[in-house]
Amino acid sequence: MSKKSIAILFLLILTPIILYFLWPSDENRIKKLFKEGSKAIEREDLDTVMSKVSFNYSDEYGLTYLYLKESMKSVFKQMSDIKVEYENLETKVNDKVATADMDVRIIATIGNDTGYIFGDLPKPVHLKFTLEKERTKWLVMKTEGLPFNF
Repeated sequence: MSKKSIAILFLLILTPIILYFLWPSDENRIKKLFKEGSKAIEREDLDTVMSKVSFNYSDEYGLTYLYLKESMKSVFKQMSDIKVEYENLETKVNDKVATADMDVRIIATIGNDTGYIFGDLPKPVHLKFTLEKERTKWLVMKTEGLPFNF
């Protein structure tokens, strides 16, 4: 074998190994989705928030993608200095469907008043999200555990 053949063979063997270790797992992609989504809410960046939600979103509260988008617009008009805190994020992936459970608190300012608008210090709101994998991207399909009806 020539040196060129050995180099090509080595690259063919090494490339999948490198991709395996550097390609993020589904769990890491889901964690990144929630991290980016919470930062987008804090920045009041509606387009980025909605890029994390599937167009097929539908939940038990009657929310759809478009209704959720309009609700978020209204929230961003009413509130400022939004801070999203979440903890105990647990993900379960099953092929193209996943669930993510977490405890959430949201602090915001409405007028001159600042305080918890979602959950509180001793008792956060426990949410469960159902996600679906579309190509290589995970998107939120459904939310359970909201403490109010829209």
